[in-house]
Amino acid sequence: MTLSCFRDHCILLGVLAAASGCAHRAARETVAIAAAADLRFALDELTKQFETAHPALAITPAYGSSGNFYAQIREGAPFDVFLSADIEYPRRLVDEKLAVADTLFTYAVGRIVVWVPAQSPLDPASLEMGVLEAPAVKHIAIANPAHAPYGRAAEAALRSLGVYGHVAGKLVLGENIGQTLEFVQSGAADVGIVALSLALAPPVRAQGKYWEIPLSAYPRIQQGGVILSRARDSRAAAAFRQFLLGPVARRTLQQYGFSGAEE
Repeated sequence: MTLSCFRDHCILLGVLAAASGCAHRAARETVAIAAAADLRFALDELTKQFETAHPALAITPAYGSSGNFYAQIREGAPFDVFLSADIEYPRRLVDEKLAVADTLFTYAVGRIVVWVPAQSPLDPASLEMGVLEAPAVKHIAIANPAHAPYGRAAEAALRSLGVYGHVAGKLVLGENIGQTLEFVQSGAADVGIVALSLALAPPVRAQGKYWEIPLSAYPRIQQGGVILSRARDSRAAAAFRQFLLGPVARRTLQQYGFSGAEE
């Protein structure tokens, strides 16, 4: 075989191998998940764990506010599973026949924290909610309570702890809890009330410092999920639901600060 023929033969083998790989990837069943923004880092890790255990399945998560996803699903958005930061949205979808009733489940209880960048002179651990009233604080980021459960929890905590009236004029609203964190990271806000799961995420942990707001200060953030009625492969969606309720996923969620549903 000449050098030219050998080179052409290798190229052909490479093309065939690439085509085989593409065919293998195309053969994997995909589960499209609409996920609350507080799950961004935890679910990315859970996705890797699930796909390792189920190599024929692939997870494609989209992150955003639960209220916005609820509205999109009602308009026909092509998701298979909905993981909400508030179980009320999945319950509504069940009532509206847009989700399968016996697949409704609670997967975690969320928590909120007061978070500032690591270089901030403010110390939320010692000042607690008083950090929000510090003269240096001009803007406080929370998620929009109109459609973000974590925003409603933040507003409730501000009211129950007696600081809402003092800081209402400083509030800036993120579209979801992920954007709320970004406001503080970027300097658009001096402090934020964000999900504990984001504060504990490895990419964020060293970037800031926080104080956890007592659970008694806001309504329980009971996070729930459901398989949607239009799921393309209900068995694949059910496999992911079962995994999320299992011990491996439970340990991962706990590492990100989520409490178990029974706690």
